Amino acid sequence: MDEFNLHLTGDIHAITAANNLLAAAIDTRIFHESTQSDKALFNRLCPPNKEGKRSFSDVMFRRLIKLGISKTNPDELTPEEVNRFARLDIDPESITWRRVMDINDRFLRKITIGQGPEEKGMVRETGFDISVASEIMAVLALTTSLSDMRERLGKMVIGNSKRGDPVTADDLGLGGALTVLMKDAIHPTLMQTLEGTPVLVHAGPFANIAHGNSSIVADKIALKLVGPGGFVVTEAGFGADIGTEKFMNIKCRYSGLTPQCAIVVVTIRALKMHGGGPAVVAGKPLDHAYLSENVELVEAGCVNMARHISNTKSYGVNVVVAINKFSTDTEAELNAVREAALAAGAFDAVICTHHAHGGKGAVDLAIAVQKACENVSQPLKFLYPLEHGIKEKIEAIAKSYGASGVEYSEQAEKQIEMYSKQGFSQLPICMAKTQYSFSDNAAAKGAPSGFILPIRDVRASIGAGFIYPLVGTMSTMPGLPTRPCFYDIDLDTATGKVIGLS
Repeated sequence: MDEFNLHLTGDIHAITAANNLLAAAIDTRIFHESTQSDKALFNRLCPPNKEGKRSFSDVMFRRLIKLGISKTNPDELTPEEVNRFARLDIDPESITWRRVMDINDRFLRKITIGQGPEEKGMVRETGFDISVASEIMAVLALTTSLSDMRERLGKMVIGNSKRGDPVTADDLGLGGALTVLMKDAIHPTLMQTLEGTPVLVHAGPFANIAHGNSSIVADKIALKLVGPGGFVVTEAGFGADIGTEKFMNIKCRYSGLTPQCAIVVVTIRALKMHGGGPAVVAGKPLDHAYLSENVELVEAGCVNMARHISNTKSYGVNVVVAINKFSTDTEAELNAVREAALAAGAFDAVICTHHAHGGKGAVDLAIAVQKACENVSQPLKFLYPLEHGIKEKIEAIAKSYGASGVEYSEQAEKQIEMYSKQGFSQLPICMAKTQYSFSDNAAAKGAPSGFILPIRDVRASIGAGFIYPLVGTMSTMPGLPTRPCFYDIDLDTATGKVIGLS
């Protein structure tokens, strides 16, 4: 457990290094372009070797092709071609690439860089995100091979030129170097459960901002290992509005894989909260309502479960509901959930006690999943076709949430227009929103409907392969609480064992 919770194989460190190398390259390139003439810049980008001959590096040919320049000898470029090739002319106001670190540090959410005297007044505001929010993490999770990862990393857009053209990692000459930093991270880590079941641990993209699913590479390796009659269970973070929707419309499109069954996990306590129960605050004792029988409150909250079931079924897969049993749950409450799940169209609903009894407590769930997989009669259905415009796709997803319409800010309208002009409108949509409600309002429990979904901004992860609208305000750098868990972590210096990670 300590290895799992700490460095594991270093994948997050690799992502952090690659992300921050790109961030450093962006500001350095702006600095050098502002202090050098076209000729001086070009001479440094393509210096002569000992024999006095110049050559383009392999990554430079990608930029030449993008610019429509077919020449292979640097000395043959005209002054106009030298200018177009050497000057990225990045607009600092358009830069979307931020630095990352794998520590919750609220004071890095907004920073100013370039304040040293040697940076010659090139000051700009930027910030840090948590490492798992990096687009490189999403690339790792959605890639299908080493060559595919190389292409995706090179295509990542960091901002625009002052002419409005997208600037990529390959334009900065960095796609190959990023791939080298990530070459070991593409390999999943083989672990096991407490009972010896094989588990592939790989990738962890933010489920709010990115698509929140484990990697395609791990899924494909797992399918190969289990064989034709085997079963692979893969995770999609959060509920049907975030996890399932992104799994189907983004991950399945890139993997080419089709799920046979989806498991919707519910608890009595969560359903009570969606039924109007008291607020749950992390670190504070649960209200009595969650620890004593209240069938009426449970039944009221089942409307939330019903929407998760219907949304998931709309993709053409069977839904099995796993009811995770707590010691305080009563038989009447559990039966109420099971009946509501079946009434909402679930293939089956099973009471599970695996937390208390291990694998033995999930045997009935496994049998139900096996039967559900054997009774698939429909092909996978996507929520929208890729050729639809950005707004049409956003509105299709909003409708599945229960929204009656979508409201776009002026900034969102501007970004949608820009991405459409740049040729990115054919990408799938990855909604960045709260996981606590179908709506943008985390306090709106149950199954809200008829609301207007506000789109504050629209951004793009071109390398990963999706457009992500921001629904309300989403934080990409968590902060530490008053009492962080580091108070309980230490090292037994006699044995070398970690204390406090279990």
